[in-house]
Amino acid sequence: MSLLALRLRHHHHLLHAPPAQRRLRLPSCSQRLVVSCSAGQVSGGAAAAVVWFKHDLRVDDHPGLVAACAERRRPVVPLYVFDRRILAGYSDTMLELLLFALKDLKSTLKLQQSDLLIALGNAEDVVLKLANEVQAGIIYTEEEVEHSVCSVLANVESSLSNGSFTWVNPPEIEVWSAPLYDYKSLRELSASRDQFLKEKLPMPTPLSSPTFTALNVGLDTGSLPTLEELKVFLKESRMPQDDWVPTKSMSAKSILKATLKQRKIKSNVELSVSNGGNIEDITTNAGASGRRIKDSFFALESSLEVRGGTDITLDALDAYLKYLEGTGKASWQELHDKVRFAETRDGASFFTLFGPAIQLGVISRRRVYHETIQYERDRNAGFVSPFGYSTPTVTSAVDAICSLEWSWLLALKSKVCIEGKYPLKFWRWKGYLIQYTSVGCEGPAVLLVHGFGASLQHFRDNISSMADGGHRVWAITLLGFGRSEKPNVDYSELLWSELIRDFIVDVVREPVHLVGNSIGGYICAIAAGLWPSLANSLVLLNSAGSVVPSYSFIPLNKEGRTSWLSGLQARLLLLFLRSRAGGILKKYYPTRTERVDKPLVEEIIRASYDPGATTVIESIFNFNLSIPLNFLFDSFGGNILVIQGMKDPLIKSESFVSMLREHCSKVQIRELNAGHAPHDEVPDEVNSLLSEWMKVNETELKPALEKSKAI
Repeated sequence: MSLLALRLRHHHHLLHAPPAQRRLRLPSCSQRLVVSCSAGQVSGGAAAAVVWFKHDLRVDDHPGLVAACAERRRPVVPLYVFDRRILAGYSDTMLELLLFALKDLKSTLKLQQSDLLIALGNAEDVVLKLANEVQAGIIYTEEEVEHSVCSVLANVESSLSNGSFTWVNPPEIEVWSAPLYDYKSLRELSASRDQFLKEKLPMPTPLSSPTFTALNVGLDTGSLPTLEELKVFLKESRMPQDDWVPTKSMSAKSILKATLKQRKIKSNVELSVSNGGNIEDITTNAGASGRRIKDSFFALESSLEVRGGTDITLDALDAYLKYLEGTGKASWQELHDKVRFAETRDGASFFTLFGPAIQLGVISRRRVYHETIQYERDRNAGFVSPFGYSTPTVTSAVDAICSLEWSWLLALKSKVCIEGKYPLKFWRWKGYLIQYTSVGCEGPAVLLVHGFGASLQHFRDNISSMADGGHRVWAITLLGFGRSEKPNVDYSELLWSELIRDFIVDVVREPVHLVGNSIGGYICAIAAGLWPSLANSLVLLNSAGSVVPSYSFIPLNKEGRTSWLSGLQARLLLLFLRSRAGGILKKYYPTRTERVDKPLVEEIIRASYDPGATTVIESIFNFNLSIPLNFLFDSFGGNILVIQGMKDPLIKSESFVSMLREHCSKVQIRELNAGHAPHDEVPDEVNSLLSEWMKVNETELKPALEKSKAI
């Protein structure tokens, strides 16, 4: 099995239930989207294998398909389910790319005398009915790390366990993955990237497409919905909590510009409003040539994302890798134009162009890696230099794939190795894996946001305590920190504020009490100021940012390319921080240095070795905390509490508190004998203040909520 890089987790036999005969008719947004067949139509002597596609829309390098097709006489039934829970975070662009990929997959399967069954509805209902109809003996599906998709998979398993079947043996679920590295045990896998690389694990070769058995089961396989039909289906499937989804349609910068214009506050950027108020700085031209290219890799001239199936994506990858060689092909020239447009920072173009295809599984990570390294060998007479790659596009592709793989491995490891006092979960945001936790079953919702260089573990003695005190607590690890992904992007306060907004809308799904420390406090203030309806109150723990009296001009940060100097500075700073982490942290805990323990220091150092950590550190040199806190407080208009450790070595606390009292009269202030992280240095005091604050605010909120329900 290891030679095939096929990792199958064998689930227990499901309980046998009394037989029942049913006809499969799936929920759909149009009558043509129906999958049906009659029991007993599967023939050939072997129980059918269902291959349930989710984020693996390909036949190339697909261990599940290889295993399903290994038995020559066994019918293989490919299935895709449009399940709103799996597609909940998809933008319109991603939905369109999904339809392109499914169309290609369906065509590819038809060429091999098979087909892709299409269904709309809840996966647990669809899979149970289909398993009964085709008398499935086994169901293959890819390993997942996103909490929402894992929950769907658990529902499917539960449905099969409690279902009724028309034959003796109920189906088993086999979960597979296509790892870049051939590891033996997730539990024994080092969470330190530095240690992991020293193990020099073998890297399996991608698998070829299998040979299919003809699909002769009399199935009406259904046809794909149009984009509009799919959007209608997802809209009709929304719950009442999903009414906030439109909140995400406008960027933080657009809202900020509109607010400045409305309040007649000057800035250093153009504040004109166009396109219905959505004022973006990024042009929609996206490297368009002004003419439609035959066999284009892109859905639209303005698109930056490669669309289509595996063959198209591989051709686009070939064009990307050969960027420096020049070409006479119009489609390749168009892609090269897109590369120049998408290269907002060194190496950023790869994920912009190919990220969606990798997320949808149109092409596997290890296929990309294999093709890229093969190209490098071809360029260098079979040789790969240990000192770096020969072209920037090869470097970009390898770095991106290794970063994606490492983030996936960390998330997968978190599923089997529970560390700490609470479960760690993952949510996908804009294609990136974000770590979070949620604890507590009742009470007001609270969201905790850490500071620079930390992670949700920095609230180690706050999460459980607050949950035990009658709160539902969420804590998130920001993009670029801890065990969240660290992509090659331009990190900024506005980017992180959009992350907080989307997390509240997509995961918490109700207003929260926002609690943030350091830069996390500043991000919370931005989120509350730009989207006041998402926050019940705001609590700042030694927040970054400043108070500006009588602000009449607010400069906004202009995104620009980073220099080689900032990259060098980031590497040197990272080396310094690794060597002095413990000593530096103790300065931030002046009253209780013993709180700077081994687990705290080790996790910070561990994260510093993750791919992309240097890019995050580099963002320090571009930070522009120019939006005044009092401007954000005024925009929010809700209740605000500032908990200030007065011995903070980073902030002149006495001056900061004085400015708050003078210019932010409605803000409540609590001074503590602590440093920069009072929530971790004196957690009992902070937990007591937070509980008291939540209690008072919930008392104020209750009449308003009852009034709104009455309306």
